[in-house]
Amino acid sequence: MIVGTMLIELHAPWVHSLKEKRMVVKSICAKAGNKFNISIAEVDKQDMHQAIVIGIACVTDETAHANSILDNVLNFIEDNTEAEVVSVSRELL
Repeated sequence: MIVGTMLIELHAPWVHSLKEKRMVVKSICAKAGNKFNISIAEVDKQDMHQAIVIGIACVTDETAHANSILDNVLNFIEDNTEAEVVSVSRELL
């Protein structure tokens, strides 16, 4: 069993309230979670308006498949939000 995890930090300069941020985060999490069958949630910096940190996890039986899922999720998030990706860290266990 391979567990793939990824932490994506985004910067959304147009967000000026936690309500706006929540709408962006909920949209990203719902769309990506449904499309890729992954676990996804905001995991850090919940009180900072323009910073979004999303944690993603997937479970599979092959390392290549886990890498493929994480690559596809990252591409999907980059294509479906105007927020800028600041950093990405991933780990396979």
